[in-house]
Amino acid sequence: MSELLNVEELFGSRVFNLGKMRERLPGDVFAEVKSVMENGGELSKSSANIVARAMKEWAIENGATHYTHWFQPLNGITAEKHDAFVTHPDNEGRMLMEFSGKELVKGETDASSFPSGGLRSTFEARGYTVWDITSPAFLKEDAAGVILCIPTVLCSFSGEALDKKTPLLRSMEAVSAQALRITHLFGNTEAKKVIPSVGAEQEYFLVDREKYLKRPDLIFAGRTLFGAPAPKGQELEDHYFGAIRERIGSYMKDLNIELWKLGVTAKTQHNEVAPAQHELAPIYETANIAVDHNQLVMETMKKVAGRHGLTCLLHEKPFAGVNGSGKHDNWSLSTDNGVNLLDPGKTPNENVQFLLVLACILKAVDTHADLLRQSAADVGNDHRLGADEAPPAIISVFLGEQLDDVVRQLIETGAADHSIQGEKLVTGVSTLTDIEKDATDRNRTSPFAFTGNKFEFRMVGSSDSIASPNTTLNAIVAEAFCEAADRLESADNLELAVHDLIKEYFTEHQRIIFNGDGYAKEWVEEAAKRGLPNITNTIDAASALTTEKAIKLFEKFGIYSRTELESREEITYETYSKTINIEALTMIDMAKKLYIPAVMEYTGELANTINALHAAGQDPCVQSENLTEISAQLKKASDALKKLEEETAKASAIKNDAKAQAYAFKDHVKTAMDDLRSPVDALEMLVDKSIWPVPSYADLIFEV
Repeated sequence: MSELLNVEELFGSRVFNLGKMRERLPGDVFAEVKSVMENGGELSKSSANIVARAMKEWAIENGATHYTHWFQPLNGITAEKHDAFVTHPDNEGRMLMEFSGKELVKGETDASSFPSGGLRSTFEARGYTVWDITSPAFLKEDAAGVILCIPTVLCSFSGEALDKKTPLLRSMEAVSAQALRITHLFGNTEAKKVIPSVGAEQEYFLVDREKYLKRPDLIFAGRTLFGAPAPKGQELEDHYFGAIRERIGSYMKDLNIELWKLGVTAKTQHNEVAPAQHELAPIYETANIAVDHNQLVMETMKKVAGRHGLTCLLHEKPFAGVNGSGKHDNWSLSTDNGVNLLDPGKTPNENVQFLLVLACILKAVDTHADLLRQSAADVGNDHRLGADEAPPAIISVFLGEQLDDVVRQLIETGAADHSIQGEKLVTGVSTLTDIEKDATDRNRTSPFAFTGNKFEFRMVGSSDSIASPNTTLNAIVAEAFCEAADRLESADNLELAVHDLIKEYFTEHQRIIFNGDGYAKEWVEEAAKRGLPNITNTIDAASALTTEKAIKLFEKFGIYSRTELESREEITYETYSKTINIEALTMIDMAKKLYIPAVMEYTGELANTINALHAAGQDPCVQSENLTEISAQLKKASDALKKLEEETAKASAIKNDAKAQAYAFKDHVKTAMDDLRSPVDALEMLVDKSIWPVPSYADLIFEV
């Protein structure tokens, strides 16, 4: 029988949360900390020292010897530099363990080697990390020991944001300030803050580690660059929500334990659509904490997988021919006195505040569809978006039958006198309870879908930080709220002005509403007629960051400066080129050292067999046909290999123009990669499995 877990005691045991602060801090210091967390401001120097001492003592009690300012640079992952608590020995040679308020609040790191998109020259090394007091410190334990991790932001010496979290925090303050103006108009004057809440559903693959280590493409690129399809894929839909295998269940159990210790509210786990694919979903929490926790989820998934002889793959498309992985970003807004601005209530047609909020969000998404698309763009996600497994590259909003009907009434008549209500679901079985159906079905093909009391942004890639999409969501909605509040606050007749504004926004931005099949080719044609952008790749999406419209938006609310936006566009091009270059070089290496030698060996054996059959007076027609076909594919592979080498060299030679280089890799190198993969995959189906140099798709995704 498995050991019983006390989840209530386990949860947050490795987190210096408010409960632990209340226990360990003097009352006045705790009150000051809580006030800064809720209202902003700075801790006094004396209070910072007291907090640091309490945090250090708690960490040391739990085995910590080092601390780190844990931050999220623009490479999309996390970074940490460990410093020991030790200080100079005293006069008697005894080592003292110290940690000051200054060390807690501010750190200095070498920022020269992180992506900066031209914000910093290589010789300009200084960067600062600053404590995010709203996200609790936590303990990580691995082979390096126990480390106290202090969530921070990273800024350059000259003040630019060099991380993903600083803009997120800025955007949270912006949307809060503008949303408060809306709530105050409707009489909720007690609210002091509006909080973006986020829940990120994380998809991932698990493969056997021994087999993973035999695939250079998985090691270097995170995805298979070659691979013929297995005889069976996901067509029987038998993996989705299927019984979880013992080995995977054991992994999920340990993963949950580690996440619960870190205060991550891991709630749901199940098998996903593709073989070897799974999902974990947390409970919603404040946006910046959700961002931190999702990074911890991804790190912990990888770490725990190693303990079970597995490897966790977070690439958006690790295997061709089966579904890739995404990250559904569930986003909502709630006041600090408990009002969810996205809760329509039972009669949404009568909920005027909700209708105004909804109208503003539709306006925001329609106006900045290019920016929202860009926020989910990366080289890995290009393999997934638009396929029959993920939302299309076209941004649209799913409202569902109930809200769509209310919107149509308001557009057509200026009033909504009813809303569709859910009916009873009659099972036809006497022992089963008839249940109340929701008024609206769901739509898994929609990139931005309303799902009851939140929006689900389904475009985000599985390996991505959720900081950028939530920064963009907060920013575009803040702008829409601001423009609405500017008009309504000066209105002589507020009720009439709200009514007119709701109708105006719904009418002007109804093109963004689409409740149908986002996978259908007809939708692509319809979206074009509506004038909706269809941005199919990361490189085309990057320029959305630096349009005058985007710069005006982000500078208005102090979220990004023009320079910061230009740097992020530049980083997108650089990252794209580097990623495709690594993939191309990996393909070249595998083709030269693994595939072509293996096929040549096999053709030699076939030729010997043919000669032996001839000598024995037998007809080797089958072997000869096989040899002819293999030789033809081998020639194609050899020619394609040379072409890929040439195109990679040409693209790599482009200097001082990151955008031109990125397009060279997209338009020429990627095409050459596809041309090499095709004959190699064909050869995999012709060559003896015992000779094939790497594990097949069947080995990787069905033997876990």
